[in-house]
Amino acid sequence: MSENSPRIVPIIETVGTMKIDRNGKARVLELEDIQLLFNEGLQTKRDRALFGVCLYTACRINEACTLGITDAYETRKKIRQEITFRKANTKGKLNTRAVPIIEELRILLLDYYPNPRGWFVFPSARGSGHIRPDSASRILREACQRINLRGVSTHSFRRTALTQMSNNLVPLRVIQEISGHKSLEQLQRYLEVKPEQILGAVSGLSVLSHVKKSLYLDSSDYNSSTPLKGCNSSLKE
Repeated sequence: MSENSPRIVPIIETVGTMKIDRNGKARVLELEDIQLLFNEGLQTKRDRALFGVCLYTACRINEACTLGITDAYETRKKIRQEITFRKANTKGKLNTRAVPIIEELRILLLDYYPNPRGWFVFPSARGSGHIRPDSASRILREACQRINLRGVSTHSFRRTALTQMSNNLVPLRVIQEISGHKSLEQLQRYLEVKPEQILGAVSGLSVLSHVKKSLYLDSSDYNSSTPLKGCNSSLKE
């Protein structure tokens, strides 16, 4: 390959890589991982709400940490229909986006409500400003240690959500609107492909078989009670 040849960059990652000791890709969570983490690993309503926002909106951890109360709540007992991630807090400050709040997230947000005197949904422990992403990372590490879950980082929730939407056959352009990625190429780097998906895709090529398949049964297999393939047995002579 010459020096001027275009560099080929792999877009889709197959399962098997995960984040270990802060190296590699963040693990995509399975259903049992999520249930264990939210029921046993995370210890407070705030922490469950914080990472619930990450999981159910596919947002980045900084976007969740910087949420304003009015971006998610109308009143203490009323959650907005959409959660708003403001342009100033998004990566690259590309645009403000709104993501519908599904019932699973609504339950977590109703169970937790921040100090109404503050501005942020997830205020810092000092009482001023919002929780920092590195503090959120520490909380998650401790939660994962409690349940012996490895390879997980704050980015796992975003990767999990985007991969699940892709597996549900949601068009990439729609997923991009939710994720806030600048390009489809950037988005595709997040999507994990499992070996069984690859097997299923390749197996589908069997319809292209080079082996000729007769439309009719072999004469030795034919009897008066067996209709010919491709023939309507109800037709009268």
